[in-house]
Amino acid sequence: MIPGVGPPFGVYVHVPFCLRRCDYCAFATWDDRSHLISDYVRGLVGEVASAAGELPAVTSVFFGGGTPSLLAPDQLRSVLELVPLAPGAEVSVECNPDTVDAERLAGYRHAGVTRVSLGAQSLCPHVLAALGRSHGVDSVVGAASAVRAQGFDSWNLDLIYGAVGETLGDWRSTLEAGLELEPPHVSAYGLTVEPGTPLAQDPARFPDDDDQADKYQLADSLLTGAGLVSYEISNWARPGHECRHNHCYWSQGNYRGFGCAAHSHFDGRRWWNVRTPERYLALLDAGRPVVAAGEHLDEVQRRAERLQLALRTSGGVPPEALDTEGLEGLVERRRGRLVLTVAGRLLANEVATRLR
Repeated sequence: MIPGVGPPFGVYVHVPFCLRRCDYCAFATWDDRSHLISDYVRGLVGEVASAAGELPAVTSVFFGGGTPSLLAPDQLRSVLELVPLAPGAEVSVECNPDTVDAERLAGYRHAGVTRVSLGAQSLCPHVLAALGRSHGVDSVVGAASAVRAQGFDSWNLDLIYGAVGETLGDWRSTLEAGLELEPPHVSAYGLTVEPGTPLAQDPARFPDDDDQADKYQLADSLLTGAGLVSYEISNWARPGHECRHNHCYWSQGNYRGFGCAAHSHFDGRRWWNVRTPERYLALLDAGRPVVAAGEHLDEVQRRAERLQLALRTSGGVPPEALDTEGLEGLVERRRGRLVLTVAGRLLANEVATRLR
């Protein structure tokens, strides 16, 4: 919690446009609708403006996608300036390395962005190709240099491991090259096969569980060795550089989503907007709600979800919340809480079945 400010409250802004859709991506994104960007920004401005008066002081904003860095700085500013930001609020933007340069990043910083999440995914050319990424290694290095040069103290390097053809040595090279860029925060995710994606239709490219376990352990070893602390299963940061917006999600905080497919949560009530940008714009133009559906979690459901989320973090869960019989080596007691060990993080879903 920010001193002098109320409980955390996040705002998520979804930008559903990409230059190229990755084979593993199941998000609500499209690579053939860039002609809609101007109208979409206009729609976002309208949706945010109509809700701004109901929002508490916003402690974090996250522009996600898609590729939010396809928005020009003035487009991003037109949305952000309508959000009632708390003093010291964190404002993050996901950026693809091949869509940002010093000028664009300077514009974002001037618009109020405080944090950049750079979607590198790998620093090995053949792995980038296997992932279907549009950028090269030089683009990552150049973008990271520009981020630092523009004075972003907190920024994230986003990586993915487990692509077909990626050896343990390749992954080590990516981690070592990534650390040379001096990121204060690193996210490392195992490649997952999502239904309906091109990757799901090609079993020969499926990741191997044992291989991913080895790569996770290597990541934790190298990242912690470089001074980054694991504070969630897939996230490591130097002290003070953790992602505040993600903390809002992991602590079951309240947040409001804007844009197509964006999700919102308030005290156990969740709702989400229509999925496609065309439908979203049509409803806004007709003066109709853009909410597609929602649900309400009762206290039992909320408690179960709260514990599942907490188990994934370095804060862990209360001892009475977990049956530890047979979990030797997977959890440890830390500051009066039960926290996953590195081995436990690899089996987090199985450990979570023992929550009570």
